[in-house]
Amino acid sequence: MRFRHRDGTLVHVAYCTNVHPAEDLDGVIAQFTRYARPIRDRLGVNRLGVGLWLARPVADMLTADPGELLRLRRAVDKAGLEVVTINGFPYQGFHSEVVKHDVYHPDWTQPERMRYTLDLARILTRLLPDDVRHGSISTLPVAWREPWSAAQEELARRRQDRLDRELIALASATGRSIRVAFEPEPGCLVESTAQAAEHLLGDRRFLGVCLDACHLAVGFEDPAAALDRLAAAGLPVVKLQASCALQADQPADPETRKALNAFVEPRFLHQTRERGVAAGVDDLDAALDGELPGEHEWRVHYHVPLHAEPAEPLRSTRPVLTGALETLFGGERALTDHVEVETYTWEVLPGHTRTKEALINGIVAELTWTRDELVRLGLKEEN
Repeated sequence: MRFRHRDGTLVHVAYCTNVHPAEDLDGVIAQFTRYARPIRDRLGVNRLGVGLWLARPVADMLTADPGELLRLRRAVDKAGLEVVTINGFPYQGFHSEVVKHDVYHPDWTQPERMRYTLDLARILTRLLPDDVRHGSISTLPVAWREPWSAAQEELARRRQDRLDRELIALASATGRSIRVAFEPEPGCLVESTAQAAEHLLGDRRFLGVCLDACHLAVGFEDPAAALDRLAAAGLPVVKLQASCALQADQPADPETRKALNAFVEPRFLHQTRERGVAAGVDDLDAALDGELPGEHEWRVHYHVPLHAEPAEPLRSTRPVLTGALETLFGGERALTDHVEVETYTWEVLPGHTRTKEALINGIVAELTWTRDELVRLGLKEEN
């Protein structure tokens, strides 16, 4: 979906395909027919944005075989889709039975992460719509927070320098610029916008930040203040991931704890933070086992649907997402032009019916909610 901001900026909205388990090209293309095309039809739009997730084996194939890349581009066009952004955070195995800390490997101290990201950038230059000149790739926030040394810090900074140089060269060679967005996440080296200012160097031509509203909420960050910090550090918001976290206002309450227990699951990491408590925990079960005091509000890194509140006594951090949208798009100037709806947890969400139709309905509802919010902020939809 496309929207026009009052300043003339064309804003692209997509849903992220990391919600679908496919780690080969045939599987990726099958997603378009099975899910994306029906979603597009239900929304009544001529062109639906998809934020592609291409696992390492798919990226290898597309990099090695121009014919396969052309096949992918034709499948995108045939389904009435557009690709302006890629989610380059998970490397592979994102739908394994257990993901947890594996999603942070390889990190930005390892050459595999650089190669993967640059391969995605080259692929994206071939997938961009004919009338679009720049794209984005989101990536992990450097590394998991530990172990971390001064030598690793220096290596990561050198890799950022090289990444920016390679992206500049790619833009010169293709006429299309690809920006890489580092995504702050709880538990990582870059957990907050303040840490982004510390570990990510500003004033790079093609590097910036992916602002994930769920992660922002878990860190109890105010969207306007967070964006001010990034601007002061010279770090542009390359991409917004529209997402909501899980919130428990009274985590010591027995009914609340019972409700939270339903969200404990083995696949993904659900970092949990308590308001006013400096040290958080790396998973929800640890918080429930007593590693957080439970005296104040909890927020949990668990992506919940944008349009629907969890059953009481839990709720979502939707106000943080609406605050981020208002700060990014409510002024006279749009502060980003890529929005990606990224609720990848449907398959593990308590109470969710695990069928094709239920997933399509959920994604349609999230995109409808996002469309309504952007229109409320004065953006005009371009179909």
